[in-house]
Amino acid sequence: MNPKVLKTMEYHKIIDYLTNFTGTELGRDLVKKLMPSADLDEVKVLLQATDEAYKVDRLKGAPPFGGIVNIAPAVKRARIGGTLSPHELHGIAGTLYGGRRVKRHLAAIHDEDAIPWLHRLTEELSDQKPLEDAIKRCIDDNADVLDTASPLLAQIRRELRGGESRIREKLETMIRSSNVSKMLQDQLITIRNDRFVIPVKAEYRSYFGGIVHDQSGSGATLFIEPESIVAMNNKLRETRLAEEREIEVILQKLTALVGEQVEPLLYDCDVLAELDFVFAKARLAREMKATLPRMNDRGFLKLKKGRHPLIPMEKVVPIDVELGNTYSSIIVTGPNTGGKTVSLKTIGLLSLMAMSGLFIPAEDGSQMCVFDAIYADIGDEQSIEQNLSTFSSHMTNIISILKNMSPKSLVLLDELGAGTDPAEGSALAIAILEHIHALGCRMVATTHYSELKAYAYNRKGVINASMEFDVNTLSPTYRLLIGIPGRSNAFAIAERLGLSAEILEFARGEVKEEDLRVENMIASLEQNRTEAEQERETAGRLRREVEELRKRYEEDVEKLEQQRDKRIEKAENEARAIVDKARSEAETIINDLRRLAMEEGASVKEHKLIAARKALDEAAPDQRRKAPAVRKALKQRQIGSGDEVMVYSLNQKGHVVELAGKEAVVQLGIMKMKVSLDDLELIQQQPAAKPAQRTVTSVKRTRDDSVRTELDLRGSNLEEALIEVDRFLDEAFLGNLGQVYIIHGKGTGILRTGIQDYLRRHKHIKSYRLGNYGEGGTGVTVAELK
Repeated sequence: MNPKVLKTMEYHKIIDYLTNFTGTELGRDLVKKLMPSADLDEVKVLLQATDEAYKVDRLKGAPPFGGIVNIAPAVKRARIGGTLSPHELHGIAGTLYGGRRVKRHLAAIHDEDAIPWLHRLTEELSDQKPLEDAIKRCIDDNADVLDTASPLLAQIRRELRGGESRIREKLETMIRSSNVSKMLQDQLITIRNDRFVIPVKAEYRSYFGGIVHDQSGSGATLFIEPESIVAMNNKLRETRLAEEREIEVILQKLTALVGEQVEPLLYDCDVLAELDFVFAKARLAREMKATLPRMNDRGFLKLKKGRHPLIPMEKVVPIDVELGNTYSSIIVTGPNTGGKTVSLKTIGLLSLMAMSGLFIPAEDGSQMCVFDAIYADIGDEQSIEQNLSTFSSHMTNIISILKNMSPKSLVLLDELGAGTDPAEGSALAIAILEHIHALGCRMVATTHYSELKAYAYNRKGVINASMEFDVNTLSPTYRLLIGIPGRSNAFAIAERLGLSAEILEFARGEVKEEDLRVENMIASLEQNRTEAEQERETAGRLRREVEELRKRYEEDVEKLEQQRDKRIEKAENEARAIVDKARSEAETIINDLRRLAMEEGASVKEHKLIAARKALDEAAPDQRRKAPAVRKALKQRQIGSGDEVMVYSLNQKGHVVELAGKEAVVQLGIMKMKVSLDDLELIQQQPAAKPAQRTVTSVKRTRDDSVRTELDLRGSNLEEALIEVDRFLDEAFLGNLGQVYIIHGKGTGILRTGIQDYLRRHKHIKSYRLGNYGEGGTGVTVAELK
């Protein structure tokens, strides 16, 4: 990309702004090298990376880049055998640890929401945990070598501490002595040239033996090493030298470990730099409220509410631009200070940003093109040194553009043809525009010449545009209007400023009739556009109101349905609670009656108590009942002979034996009864029999069929009772019942004894017993079937 264009579009300011969002020196170095790309595939990959980083930053925040430094110089020095310092080794360990944190952060997000590009990049980070641990075992967080780095170093440092302690004790004893303390400037111990000394007054130098290592600025104090500790200081110095040699050995070993991993470490630097760079682009997008543009290489550009990124958001006026579809060139006319140049720079800078893999400050759905080059002639480039006028400067630049441009280039021209005679300037401008348009370039040009309005109107693929101007306020609105040429507005401005009507009338008379018609036409177009925008805004407002009303209606309906369901549920729960309470009270009364009957010898019919309990059970509301509409639909299906049906009034299943008008004869267990068709619900239709074949029908009884579980024999003699018991047990066995109740009453016990003897010998009976408390006691025999 032409460096001059990058400077004209202020691309470097975007780069500087982007640098502020990097977290490492590695990322900053990569940002400074960022340049627009003319390769569509490469741009798409760059934007995909930015999009994934933007998603990560929005969902979980950017990964932590703390502790990551540029270790490339240290690693390269390790490769050639140079010994690394503790600080450099500490930086390598911190970078390895930071890389692992970044990798964990992105891997966790990838498991929840796929980020394939970032995940693939982080997977390329090498596993250097052993090297990191080796460095951290020897170097602490302050980049100092630890005592535990080697056994010899630990021993040396113990000797150092012991030697220093002995010297301090010796000197402490000395300075507390009354003979010595009077010769000291201060009673303290200090260090000069790595040797312990004490501050002695200068006048006592001849009385105080030892070696002078330093003196104060005034010369009043001498820092003297007493003779008694010279040998001890020498020993301490030798120990320190031994410490330095051992530290050097440790650093060389760690450097060798780094040297074994040079290539992976350098590649890790590149990966971490790329990750920091990508997340800087994501944070810039968030700061600018930018969006992901759709990219193409067919010369199509569509900006929706595009904003210049270097103008404060509260001041910038968004523009809508479409280029490369029905028209490939836009001619923008209008007065100065209307925003024409800003619009040109917005189009150019946003194109450069998109081609660099950056989001653009525009609404979703904006489309940008990858151009092979962007050329611009913007601003006054008059040069005194080269003795070039404004016109000459512009022409020099335009000639260079015409030589280098191609059909896939974007050309931006500001004030085309300015700086010379209007007649010649407009003719030259039309010729240049025609040449660029004929080549197929995408072009946006601004001008003052009214002749270019007619050129844009008559030329296919070229369209007029203008910067909106509010005559009422005498100020530009900075809105770009596509399809409407600009007006001078000179007469309207002069009139509002108070110029006399006589002068204005004379001026209007000097304007050519043709030019006047053009101005009137433009004014009419502007009025129509204003009315259309107002109507569109009204229609949009009404549509939003309708959408809001529809949404509120749906919410109200949903709320009413929820309230209805809750009230129905509440009513059923209350009804169930009432029945439960009544059942509890009834059980209490029944138990009291039984107790009284036993105490007073009175007789209470068990079958009546059982019937009362059953009535209470049936009184509970059934929440599982089918909806009325479903029952009605099932009723409407035609019922035929042999069909399985449900009798609503009895809550029993049965089979239709025959139909008799509006009634049907239904087999319910061993009983047959007539039931109204309205009281029946079809469960399963009987399959139609084939006329030419014999059919064999088998009936299988299940637990769900309507079979009695109780047999009341009170009042019967033993012979009649046994016949009924035999029939009842056969029916229960066919119905797959597990347990039945035979009510024979208490009485004399003859009926109970005879029935139990019969049950003992019956083939279907597994066991039997008398009823428990609540089941009828000795008046009921409970039989369990096989």
